[in-house]
Amino acid sequence: MSTLVTLKLDSNEGPLPSPDLLAALATLDPETLRRYPDATLLEATLGSRFGVAAERVIVTAGADDAIDRVCRAYLGAGRTMLLAEPTFDMFDHFAKLSGGTLARVPWAGRCGKFPLTAFLDRLGEQPAVIAVVSPNNPTGATATTADVRSLAEAAPTALVVFDHVYAEYADEDITRAVIDLPNVVVLRTLSKAWGLAGCRIGYAIGSAAVIERLRIAGAPYPVAGPSIALALTRLAGGDTTLRTHIARVREEREDLCERLTALGLEPLPSQANFILVECGALAPFVTAALAALGVVVRAFPNRPGLTSALRITLPGDAVAFERLVAALETALAPEALLFDLDGVLADVQHSQRAAIAATAQAFGVSITSAQVSAAIRRGDAANDWVVTRRLIEAGGQRTSPDDVIARYQSLYMSLREREVLIPTTSLLDRLAARRPLAIVTGRPRAEAEWFLERVGIAHLFGTVVAMEDAPPKPDPAPVRLALERLGVRRAWMVGDTSDDMHAAAQAGVLPLAVAAPGDQAPADGAWVLGQLTDLPELLP
Repeated sequence: MSTLVTLKLDSNEGPLPSPDLLAALATLDPETLRRYPDATLLEATLGSRFGVAAERVIVTAGADDAIDRVCRAYLGAGRTMLLAEPTFDMFDHFAKLSGGTLARVPWAGRCGKFPLTAFLDRLGEQPAVIAVVSPNNPTGATATTADVRSLAEAAPTALVVFDHVYAEYADEDITRAVIDLPNVVVLRTLSKAWGLAGCRIGYAIGSAAVIERLRIAGAPYPVAGPSIALALTRLAGGDTTLRTHIARVREEREDLCERLTALGLEPLPSQANFILVECGALAPFVTAALAALGVVVRAFPNRPGLTSALRITLPGDAVAFERLVAALETALAPEALLFDLDGVLADVQHSQRAAIAATAQAFGVSITSAQVSAAIRRGDAANDWVVTRRLIEAGGQRTSPDDVIARYQSLYMSLREREVLIPTTSLLDRLAARRPLAIVTGRPRAEAEWFLERVGIAHLFGTVVAMEDAPPKPDPAPVRLALERLGVRRAWMVGDTSDDMHAAAQAGVLPLAVAAPGDQAPADGAWVLGQLTDLPELLP
């Protein structure tokens, strides 16, 4: 069974590097590893891009390091940082570590204009540092040149930290318009649009006096030599790939906003390489659902005002973008519902589970119901005959598959009348009225159909994928076959074992877990249903 490759869209990284950049690692001068790193050339190169001297640039270990240096140099006990709420949480982190005080200004509407008036109204508190993040993380909203200038002029004794790390994605890069203001320092990075997050290349641009103060506030060699060399190589390669990446992200930004809106969510306008989307009470479910489908996004369960929102990085790649869209549509617009049979629709405690234990006993091995449950939870257990033989052999007895099957079937056929329907027929009627239903089971077809007919629900299911139709779960083949037979692409599947969960996820179907009677729900589902009656409320 193949492993689902994770699409990581929670950290706002940029594009993959070119093969040429990776090849440059092999040609590094050995002295790059032996000597302490020298960032002078990189600082000069970065300075030349903005028309400033190298002494006005400091290379840092990501923009985070620059924020830390600002807080060490300008904050401390009795000093205040003024910042928007919400904004990049590393400002909070480093300000608190420095002993400084935080004064927050709500960014009203999150996606509206920068709250300049509200900032100006708080200047009476004599902030030592004013933090402005634009495009703002996590909202994507922006401040203008006039906003930054107004703050710098109105608070000449404060340092205005202008975090502009997403500038490449914005409609306007205002670095050049503000870097000559004496009390403004601009933070930039190669971690985002330049695709070098793993190299940790951030930098700050400001007056020579401010930059010198930041140098003193941190370690002398913040960035490794190979990272510096790769950054120089990347910058020397020109901006062509950068522009292509930015254009792609901007297209995705517009497209994803439209798709999220169509799915009933509320995306905020953004000028960054991410979108913040309001999901309401669905936020935890959407986060878990996407993760189960291999797509990781950023949630904010502990951030006041953001608990109902998710931040989704735009991948900047057509294949990855389509995978993101497919996962969102599967989570929020399923076309069908698939069900495992045993333990989900049929209570098999006194039939199949009892037959397993009785068969083992017939071969001289005594096992408990808890041992049967544990064997099924371990996985690769969609076939009761196989599970039974494993338990017998674990008990020290050798058996043939044919002997186990014969004994199990004899016992099961005498016990199967004890099986009962777990959900009510009316619940299944309501679900069938909203989506096509299907069964994906490891039972032989005749036994599955016998149960469905006996309890009067066979007519509700568009197809039954049984033992004879495909390899057993956790292979995704039976789940894919159910989709094919129903003529749909997106579905949810309710199961009670890890095999169900893995098969569904590998097939691109959302796995929902439920506990079989007398057992516990698998831990690897996207979402655990307390019972099947929870399903209609969760279903869009």
